[in-house]
Amino acid sequence: MLRLAIIGTNWITHKFVEAALSTGLYQLKAIYSRNKDSAETFASKYPSENSQLFSDLDSLASSNSFDAVYIASPNSLHAKQAMLFMNHGKHVIVEKPMASNYIEAIQMFECAKRNQVILFEAFKTAYTPNFSILKSELHSLGKIRLANLNFCQYSSRYPRYLAGELPNTFNPVFSNGSLMDIGFYCVAFAITLWGKPNHVVGQAIKLDTGVDGLGTATLAFDDFLVNIQHSKISNSYVPSEIQGELGSLVIEHLSECESITKIMRNTNKTQLISNRHPDNTMIFEASYFSELVANKHINHDDILRSLTTIEVITALREQIGVTYQADQN
Repeated sequence: MLRLAIIGTNWITHKFVEAALSTGLYQLKAIYSRNKDSAETFASKYPSENSQLFSDLDSLASSNSFDAVYIASPNSLHAKQAMLFMNHGKHVIVEKPMASNYIEAIQMFECAKRNQVILFEAFKTAYTPNFSILKSELHSLGKIRLANLNFCQYSSRYPRYLAGELPNTFNPVFSNGSLMDIGFYCVAFAITLWGKPNHVVGQAIKLDTGVDGLGTATLAFDDFLVNIQHSKISNSYVPSEIQGELGSLVIEHLSECESITKIMRNTNKTQLISNRHPDNTMIFEASYFSELVANKHINHDDILRSLTTIEVITALREQIGVTYQADQN
């Protein structure tokens, strides 16, 4: 049983905790929030866990009540917080993106190695059964030539931005923006399947705060291209697609791999090849992380994907002119 602490009490933390507890592999032992009321409200939803509440990070890091921590704080805090806990011998699962930039990510994995603990980036898509099905079907498409990966979702916080407020999701202080938030899924999706591209080109529409509201990117591989569209200021209703010389895979809701349809060129017949996922797909990454810890798999295979993803995103940010305070450190 993995004893878990959490940092952050927002909706995604609830979703992860619910997924983790449902596996039967976790106990929620500690809850951190700067706001005591927020921590108490969060804990009240899981009364059987009898979790300890903390409002001081150093006290939490020094506690012996847990083995691993789930970090869902703003992006700009991920590196510092993760390394604090790893230096106290704790395993870390950190929400994507794991760091503000490539240099931070390298430092984080070096810290994990020094302390002989697991550091894992929570990119849920890669651990879903449907993503495994997709990978197993790629060969049937023949030579891959083109992929169009699309994630455009109008942010519920955008009206607040338009009204003159500065929500975290559009605040460069917190290393945010469309590419870091949801464009991440498209970049990580491509890198999980095909590795590091030879060349990347990015464009974006920036908001007055300096972060990107939407953008595009092209990832060039040896003999195929990956086109990416991402937006937090508009919606898209178009699925993603991987095109080969023999056929194509059409993916609904990229981040969830909700459904995958195969269409072969010579017949034009459609075949649904995916299965229905549970409503909370974070259950798969929670199970995987528990397995990494149980097996003490410090140098796990997902490290390369995490490093390559943030390396590509950092390069794209440089091209579109989005910079963060963390880049100056």
